[in-house]
Amino acid sequence: MTKAELVKRIASTASIPDVTAAKALTAALDGITGALSRGQKVALVGFGTFSVAKRQARNGRNPRTGQSIKIPAARVPRFSPGKDLKDAIR
Repeated sequence: MTKAELVKRIASTASIPDVTAAKALTAALDGITGALSRGQKVALVGFGTFSVAKRQARNGRNPRTGQSIKIPAARVPRFSPGKDLKDAIR
């Protein structure tokens, strides 16, 4: 499902115009992104929890040349699905 398809689904379910649904979805995604960039967790009960994890620096290998490279430490987003989401998929 693409973002455009999700906007249409939200609009039809909530009986609102597509433009309003797009603004609501964008606001929700911006809120989640902003919280994660500040290192906060975002918990949507039943759906799941978005969080930020720290990935340690490590050594890797360039697959083209075989040369060893150093991969720097990074902060990466994580998602842990909630019980309701897991049950819906099963």
